[in-house]
Amino acid sequence: MTRMVPVLFGSFAGYRSRWLRRDVVAGLTVWAVLVPESLAYATIAGVPPVVGLYAAVPALVLYAMLGSSRHLVVGPMSATAALSAGIVGTFAAAGGDRYVALTTALALMTGVAGVAAGLARLGFLASLISEPVLKGFIVGLALTIVVGQLPKLFGIDSGDGDFFAKLWHLLTSLDQTNGATLAVGLLSLVVVLSLRRWLPLVPGSLVAVLLGIAAVAVLNLDQHGVAIVGPIQSGLPALGLPSGLGKDDYLALVGPAAGVLLIGFAEGLAAAKTYAAQAGYDIDANRELAGLGVANLGAGLTSGMVVNGSLSKTAVNGGAGARSQLSGLTVAALTLVTLLFLTGLFEQLPEATLAAVVIAAVVELIDLPALRRLYNVWTQRLAGIYGPAARADFLAAITAMLGVLVFDTLPGLVIGIAVSMTLLLYRASRPHVTRLVRSADAGRPGLWVDADRHPDLHPQQGIVVVRVESGLFFANADHIRDRIRDLAATGATAVVLDGETTPFIDVTAAGMLDQLTRDLAAHGVRLYFARDIGQVRDVLHHTGNGSGIVIYPDLDAAVTAAREHSTRPGT
Repeated sequence: MTRMVPVLFGSFAGYRSRWLRRDVVAGLTVWAVLVPESLAYATIAGVPPVVGLYAAVPALVLYAMLGSSRHLVVGPMSATAALSAGIVGTFAAAGGDRYVALTTALALMTGVAGVAAGLARLGFLASLISEPVLKGFIVGLALTIVVGQLPKLFGIDSGDGDFFAKLWHLLTSLDQTNGATLAVGLLSLVVVLSLRRWLPLVPGSLVAVLLGIAAVAVLNLDQHGVAIVGPIQSGLPALGLPSGLGKDDYLALVGPAAGVLLIGFAEGLAAAKTYAAQAGYDIDANRELAGLGVANLGAGLTSGMVVNGSLSKTAVNGGAGARSQLSGLTVAALTLVTLLFLTGLFEQLPEATLAAVVIAAVVELIDLPALRRLYNVWTQRLAGIYGPAARADFLAAITAMLGVLVFDTLPGLVIGIAVSMTLLLYRASRPHVTRLVRSADAGRPGLWVDADRHPDLHPQQGIVVVRVESGLFFANADHIRDRIRDLAATGATAVVLDGETTPFIDVTAAGMLDQLTRDLAAHGVRLYFARDIGQVRDVLHHTGNGSGIVIYPDLDAAVTAAREHSTRPGT
């Protein structure tokens, strides 16, 4: 029985006072990671670094109010920040006031879409993005982010265009590298990665940021060509809708906002479910949609940017012992203190250090071993059944990755989903139709197995026993008909169709079976059906195609009936 959870602040249900210390310590730990990463992800989105902090505070509070996860940390993230940059960049030039306003408007429209989807109970939409597509998309996005940050690490101008154009610009501009900038960037990268490897409880991003600020203050690095973040507006952000935008601007963002929501929701839901499973509670996908929606609405109304659930920061939160969203509220309070009193500290932050923080955060997302594992999901038999679609998951992942690298983020995602769906339909249209033979294992009577996998066993003389490893519907009806005809043409007098692996049938396939029965009969071959196939039998009956069909309780009974009929005089 599902336990009732309060609508607001559900993660506090059953709260224990002894959890307080753990939640506060976890909040302190996450804050040490969130502040520098929020500044960095804002630069990915192409807006001033402080915009990341503006978005974090309301997002953390509002998600804690409506979300169903006790551990999920919501804030600016690399994937949605890059999506934001790609979307807004098609409407305005980076760096201007209109660009910043549209970034905020995108957060608002993403929030509206999230709340509407949550109320409409569309949480199942996350399943539209398969894991391979999401993996390929994330790898492509991570590569795009890294190549976009490397110029800051080397102290050279950034290039334009797709991933390959930016990479070529970087390689041909290495002679312009600023030595001091490169030294700062590489040392920052070493600090973050080393602490992550050997001292994971120490917030490496914050340590690198503080060391970078100290180096600028002591060595006057900004006077030696090392670019720094510069002035960061302190205090609270402006509240309300972004200025200078009209109705048409918001309408133009509706479609892109849906794409941003889908990506952010899928990533956040995966993180939430991971830690909910470990702690033994359930995640409500529809509440997650609504929670993400109000978090983005709050970010948009406070001059922020798009936010979503973070797997990395959620891992930090869970690892630090968080038990409820009190840790998220602690992070929000500390981030608010940062906005009011500590922004001046980050003005001396080298951009190379900020780039190093971003690169360190996303480099672990370039999961090439996962792509290799997808490639290895292949056998000669699968290739014989499905042809080029035998590596469907790998092809979907690679297509999504290349789509991002060549066509930008959102088109890459759409391409990946489209290819994944196409390959799925292709495989569904060509199900495996195999001939069965009776097992010789005396300890397992009545067992029928794939003839191709057991060449030592001999099929029934004159009787073809067939199994279709799929439902029967319009897309595969012709393929199944042709395959059964081919098997029957080997001198059979009867075909027995095993219905155990056929969970459903549609009207088109029902008509095909009726026609197939008549076609086989015209060539002296009878069609038998084995096993009680429930809804398949119902559809056959109600379509009028099953009136002459007798369904036998098992394959042995059907084969016996076929053999008896073939031995009758005159048959």
